[in-house]
Amino acid sequence: MAVLDVVKAGHPVLKQVAEPVEHVNKKLRALIDDMAETMYKTEGVGLAAPQVAVSKRIIVVDDQAGSGLIALINPEITHAEGSQVGPEGCLSVPGYFGDVERFNKITVKGIDPHNKKVTIKAEGFLARIFQHEIDHLEGHLFIEKATNLRLIARNCLIIILYVLSLWEHQTFLFPL
Repeated sequence: MAVLDVVKAGHPVLKQVAEPVEHVNKKLRALIDDMAETMYKTEGVGLAAPQVAVSKRIIVVDDQAGSGLIALINPEITHAEGSQVGPEGCLSVPGYFGDVERFNKITVKGIDPHNKKVTIKAEGFLARIFQHEIDHLEGHLFIEKATNLRLIARNCLIIILYVLSLWEHQTFLFPL
């Protein structure tokens, strides 16, 4: 397995509708493994093939709350209901966050890495991840839908993480 380069906003593949996969073979399963490793190493919760410069309808997701790794090929939302608004970020748009309205409950159909048809019901955060990644397959980035878009400066984020680590270890250089 390998960590792949994640392409950033402005790369042409991110604006294209991804190509359907006819049959999952050994080469595509290796790509799926690499996508999963990339997602975990970059601390993401989802990754779509276009984000690693591959125009194929493949996503990997893991909500870090018990769903485990889900790899889905040719995903299609067949049912959606309810509404939720919440914050989103994206590995292809580093440092930016915004609030996005999404369906609260969805049903997604596709095939798994072994060419078996699957149907997944998701709600809340997992539903949000699926919708975000499927948007990538349609050539859309979350910043096209986001309100209250904001940049979290990398230096500020590093300072915040440093202060939190000091807080955790209670090693302060100044009185609180």
